[in-house]
Amino acid sequence: MTKQLAGMYAALMTGLSDAGEFDAQRQRNINDYVLRQGLAGLYVGGSSGESGLLTVDELLAQQDVVFSGAAASGVNLIAHVGMPNLRDSIRLARQAQKLGYHALSALPPHSYPFSDEEVFGYYQALAAATDLPLIVYEIPLRTGRPLPLGLLVRLLDLKTVVGIKFTSTDLFKYALLRKRQPQKLFYYGFDEIYAAAGMLGSEGGIGTTYNLLGRLYVTIDQAVRAGDLARAKALQLVSQDFVEALLETGVLPGMKAAFRVIGVDCGPTRAPMTLAVADAEDRMRAVLETPAIKEWLA
Repeated sequence: MTKQLAGMYAALMTGLSDAGEFDAQRQRNINDYVLRQGLAGLYVGGSSGESGLLTVDELLAQQDVVFSGAAASGVNLIAHVGMPNLRDSIRLARQAQKLGYHALSALPPHSYPFSDEEVFGYYQALAAATDLPLIVYEIPLRTGRPLPLGLLVRLLDLKTVVGIKFTSTDLFKYALLRKRQPQKLFYYGFDEIYAAAGMLGSEGGIGTTYNLLGRLYVTIDQAVRAGDLARAKALQLVSQDFVEALLETGVLPGMKAAFRVIGVDCGPTRAPMTLAVADAEDRMRAVLETPAIKEWLA
């Protein structure tokens, strides 16, 4: 099962109503678009899905809606369940197992400066709560600090832990961790430099912009695996052009503006998250209409 989980995954976005409530139909609109892109699967309920701004009940509802619409497609479904407290994480994990998700993932415990042992204890308890494979997560941008290499090695030694989502620019640390845990799955989380991690041996990627440009990232990964580094570099530059434009609008609000431009009704982001510029849709339309990006839209 472990190798079957390899590949490129959209860190799935969340459909909200105009009032900012979870909207099942708008979630289906996003799902339907993303599922046409040839990705290995969906990573549900993570940061790209605004999980830090949603209630646990909304995340449970999203798990259900996504599973019911995607199960028949044959893609892998990974439920992100990393909440600030272990109780909520286990509640999400157990429903994911009951529904039939293929694996779990989780941010380290956050919101407080937890010690290394507290982080280890969190993952240890979560790994024991279900029989599903678990993917741990390194993302200093969200947690406020990088986890030490030794702690990451210990986490990957836990019985049901099969891999890590690594969202850090410290590629030397990434390479050292791969050397120490060569049997594990490594997913890279920064879309705009995926090819660099791919050349270090990633088994796949999990990213926000895969929601819109999944076929592009699948092709970047294929080029890296084929040793066609010139093509991988050229396509990564296309990705970087899109990400650069997105940073000007705010990443998640800008992604939703881009979805609206192509006719996918997904709703706004949840307050206090909002667009950084008033003309976000015009900016997204301009970048999406460039030939190098337009060809990758599903």
